[in-house]
Amino acid sequence: MSLGSIMLDIEGLYLLPHEAERLLDPMVAGVILFSRNFESIEQIKQLTQAIHDLRHPRLLIGVDHEGGRVQRFREGFTRLPAMRALGELYDSNEAVSYETSEKIGWLLAAELLAVGVDFSFAPVIDLDYGGSKVIGDRAFHADPVAVGNLSFHIMKGMRQAGMAAVAKHFPGHGYIEADTHSEVAVDSRSLVDIERHDLQPFLRLIENGLDAVMPAHVIYSQMDQNPAGFSQYWLQEILRKQCHFEGAIISDDMSMQAATAFGCAADRVRQALQAGCDLVLVCNDPIAADEVLSNVHWHSNTLSHARLIRLHAHGKFDFSKLQYDPLWQAAVTSVNQLNQSLNQQSLL
Repeated sequence: MSLGSIMLDIEGLYLLPHEAERLLDPMVAGVILFSRNFESIEQIKQLTQAIHDLRHPRLLIGVDHEGGRVQRFREGFTRLPAMRALGELYDSNEAVSYETSEKIGWLLAAELLAVGVDFSFAPVIDLDYGGSKVIGDRAFHADPVAVGNLSFHIMKGMRQAGMAAVAKHFPGHGYIEADTHSEVAVDSRSLVDIERHDLQPFLRLIENGLDAVMPAHVIYSQMDQNPAGFSQYWLQEILRKQCHFEGAIISDDMSMQAATAFGCAADRVRQALQAGCDLVLVCNDPIAADEVLSNVHWHSNTLSHARLIRLHAHGKFDFSKLQYDPLWQAAVTSVNQLNQSLNQQSLL
């Protein structure tokens, strides 16, 4: 059985029989985990093992683990700073910011790989325009060059540990204020403006072998009336042809408000697949998941399957031994120094 094209979620801390049955559907390619799925290191290892044991090739397991306010697993894991902290470090010491970024990328990846997670949906390479409700301190910096360089070093660290990077949200989510989780978002800027600024970090990572991209649920109204994740223009003409991206395209969650305006769950998934997504997320709505599996019949091509297979973990770590690894020790020291510096600044 090959991997399918849909990534689903599960309800709790353990894999239930009806969930295991759902994950055996040939349309399914993986599982995204949330905070509700995590209780402890041992529990999450058992859960990921149960998911991986279901099928061969094994299902992909992903999680949003960026640092700052977006870190699904906390107890027992290193608390990673928001990426804006690296942008602030860049402004004061560029060389140290790159070194620290690489260590954080490695640390992020190593701890997740040690509990059986294949990849994190990171890094966020949206620009910090200052007004976004949902991006905010998740962004490294306002300067595209800084974002490109810092995210490159995050990706480099992740790759050294054996994890693929997923850059988001193409072609750039930082300019608009709207939160696509709860509202339709429209960016009315010109293509030239977006290319000159927001696309630059994506190009930086793509030229260095980026494994995956997540498009934004944002309508760029001067180019297309569909959000980027439903748009052949953005995914085929710009991302594939103009940017020469050869990795996997992974949709954002089809249950978000900015997506639900575009038909029923099955229709939304079909549109995303037809636009060029290799993997489509359907989260927090098991009824929608069953609707999709019953009504969407999609046979991904060999190239799309190969892109997803590349997202499997390429590194193996023992969580109980990580603390003795010199790389882990150096990375945690850097994180602690960065957090301490941030705390001191907040007191000034």
